[in-house]
Amino acid sequence: MKLAFSTLGVPGLPLADVLRLASAHGYHGVELRAHPEEPVHPGLEPAQRAAAAAEFKAAGVEVLGLAGYARVAAPGADEPVIAEVRGLVGLARDLGAPFVRVFPGASDDQSPAEADAVAARRLGTAAEYAADLGVRILLETHDSHRTGAAAMRVLGLVGHRQVGALWDVMHTWLGGEQPQETYAALAPYLGYVQVKDIASAEDTTPLALGAGVLPLAECVEVLSRHGWDGWLCWEYEKRWYEDAAPLEGLLGAGREHLGRLLNESA
Repeated sequence: MKLAFSTLGVPGLPLADVLRLASAHGYHGVELRAHPEEPVHPGLEPAQRAAAAAEFKAAGVEVLGLAGYARVAAPGADEPVIAEVRGLVGLARDLGAPFVRVFPGASDDQSPAEADAVAARRLGTAAEYAADLGVRILLETHDSHRTGAAAMRVLGLVGHRQVGALWDVMHTWLGGEQPQETYAALAPYLGYVQVKDIASAEDTTPLALGAGVLPLAECVEVLSRHGWDGWLCWEYEKRWYEDAAPLEGLLGAGREHLGRLLNESA
């Protein structure tokens, strides 16, 4: 498996510094938070996109994917959501990134069936555009669809190879799903896996990998046992927790911890 980290852990850090950290600590790739407050976002001009792609190439680090904020099940008109996803897909193509992350984002006022249908309709439409550009859209296990079983309901309706799943291990755990159950649900659709650690269900402040309660060893063991050979991406949510320790000082130990888990499950 290849290892990456998300720029959510180093909010606003210049791209050159992000790449320096990835290279120094042995990470193969980076997941870019695609937001206007970050160096890389859909508002970049073509020349800026080309320059960013060139920086990654020169550093020998891959752009794993773009972490976007489109909410594909949210109430409202389809077109603004589809346009947002298309914007992310176009940026991913320009950067050479294989994946784009979207959220479910259904509201409490929607029934599960209604939310599933809305998400599937929008994803199915965006999938045709993504197919032309060679990018895959991944629905993250998050918010209204935090388990693999919930995400699978949407993905089964879409039925398009350019739409898959992003497994966030915290949300499936908070949803009461065991790693084997999540993998069984998402295996046909799995793009990559976001790993992290937290103190408890009540305190989701990010911790160093292995310092919390999330079943990281079980997740890696399940993936290895089934021969899955994709990406593990450390999403350290420093952006939302100012008191969390700086990610820069944890990256080396995090890389070593994941390496141990991979060796133990081999």
